Amino acid sequence: MDIAMIDDQMLPMAELAEPYLDRGLYFGDGVYEVIRSYDGHLFAFNEHLARFDRSLREIQITGVDIESVRQKVLSAVDRAGYENAKIYFHITRCSEPRNHLPNEDMAPNFLMTVSELEDDPEAKQKGIAVSTHPDWRWKRCDIKSLNLLANVLARIEAQKIGAGEAILVDDDGMITEGAGSAFFAIDGKEKVVFTRPLGHEILPSITRKMVMQVARNAGISMVEKALTPHQAATSDEMFIAVTTKDIVPVVQFDGIEISSGKCGSITKRLMDEFQAFVRAKV
Repeated sequence: MDIAMIDDQMLPMAELAEPYLDRGLYFGDGVYEVIRSYDGHLFAFNEHLARFDRSLREIQITGVDIESVRQKVLSAVDRAGYENAKIYFHITRCSEPRNHLPNEDMAPNFLMTVSELEDDPEAKQKGIAVSTHPDWRWKRCDIKSLNLLANVLARIEAQKIGAGEAILVDDDGMITEGAGSAFFAIDGKEKVVFTRPLGHEILPSITRKMVMQVARNAGISMVEKALTPHQAATSDEMFIAVTTKDIVPVVQFDGIEISSGKCGSITKRLMDEFQAFVRAKV
């Protein structure tokens, strides 16, 4: 008899509940999205759904109706009732006995959570420290997959030294992005914001896209260029951007003070412009 064991409970494999057979659990075989709401309105919902659809197609998960996902999100957000919410959802390929090669025509699994999202005004006012870490991720970081162990390890190491984010550096010595954020550096004299170009090395961040649009609307130049840690450390200002936190100033990079240890003027302007952009969009 095939058996399974959950903690101290032993049971026949045939009685094992489907969540314990999820390919997301065994292989990270799935993709996810995180969306937020402002004052009861979902922000960039269509853009997030489009990226989710692309991620599904890239890892060849079929049989998912994106419009059905849309309605599930809307229903859950309405039921939760939070004005400012964090919405996480993922789809895994299926549940089945562990085998690298999946069976065909299995039904995908869907999971969603909705939780209240509280802002962190102190981080936005005072800024955060970041530290660099080798980018150990796989070669398709443009897919928002469930394979996040390298990100987790980088964040653990950053936390050990009091940093709020890990900035990943690839084998060529170039910054890719944050472990959970998009990364930006600013030349204050030229009033230019730098961020790495899109490619397989980074996630096509929705917040990154919105920040770039906001900057251009404000007449601030955006340049897509990969930087070394040394180039970043000598920049005048720096910030990260992520769905759940928007723009967060960086005031320390690998122990080096940035922008005299406070939020820079261009970063502050972008933060204000981003909030105005959000209010207009939602």
